[in-house]
Amino acid sequence: MTSYRQELEKYRDIDEDKILRELSAEELAQLDMELLEMDPENVLLPAGLRQRDQTQKSPTGPLDREALLQHLEKQALEAGERDDLVPFTGEKKGKPFVPKNPTREIPREEQITLEPELEEALANATDAEMCDIAGVVKPDTYKPVPDEPPNPTNVEETLRQIQANDGALEDVNLNNIKDIPVSTLKAICEAMKTNTHVKKLSLVATRSNDPVASAVAEMLMENKTLQSLNIESNFITSAGMMSIIKAMYHNATLSELKVDNQCQRLGDTVEMEMATMLEQCPSVVRFGYHFTQQGPRARAAIAITNNNELRRKQKKT
Repeated sequence: MTSYRQELEKYRDIDEDKILRELSAEELAQLDMELLEMDPENVLLPAGLRQRDQTQKSPTGPLDREALLQHLEKQALEAGERDDLVPFTGEKKGKPFVPKNPTREIPREEQITLEPELEEALANATDAEMCDIAGVVKPDTYKPVPDEPPNPTNVEETLRQIQANDGALEDVNLNNIKDIPVSTLKAICEAMKTNTHVKKLSLVATRSNDPVASAVAEMLMENKTLQSLNIESNFITSAGMMSIIKAMYHNATLSELKVDNQCQRLGDTVEMEMATMLEQCPSVVRFGYHFTQQGPRARAAIAITNNNELRRKQKKT
């Protein structure tokens, strides 16, 4: 048995429930925060356990099944009856439809009940007409789309290169790598503050949250080399996005910023701040976000047009 397996053997019979029972309230709260950073949406948990306990109410006592049944029965008796939208009469309209010359006897439970007019039309339909009907209701077939190959980027090696300011690294693409710890994402942003070679940073679908957004905002205020930043399809809320947008006022080198498709709607205040930022930051010539309000959308479109025109004039001179 290898030393690695020997090391794992001591964890084979560990009692997780016993360890959790011995933790204090402060230790449980700290564990909950660590798990929240590792797995913001609880995708690693079974579906029935993903709802976080947000109550502080103490238990009222053990479950009393009889009392619960009596309460439900009382509630049902007190509830008033309501009329059906369509009164039930017990009468069935039409007759079961059986195709002509069936190849086998169709059980009654598999037969379809049709309206008399439709039944008569089907009974008198020719074979060609029946084929046309079958062609209409037959669903289209689609070729399966293969899954995208996993991102081969080595996150730890990439972090080391950013920290070492490696001149060979100009494009950092961590898209769709969902198991990057929040601490590692924050370390990447910290290293990017002083990096002078990386021009493009993409963190799409990395499950980045507000702590990562704060680290991105701090990075944007100090980095003077980055030209493109993509943080689409993450779990950044309006508060985290607002910190990134406000940090752009202190950045004069970023020309492309993409922030669309977050876990929740960012709100009107953030969209208005986005439009203001684009008006006051002429370096931004490409902005990726789908505005929900007409006002900031129009302002942003005009600002992007003006910024691109200014960039064109600067290149000519």
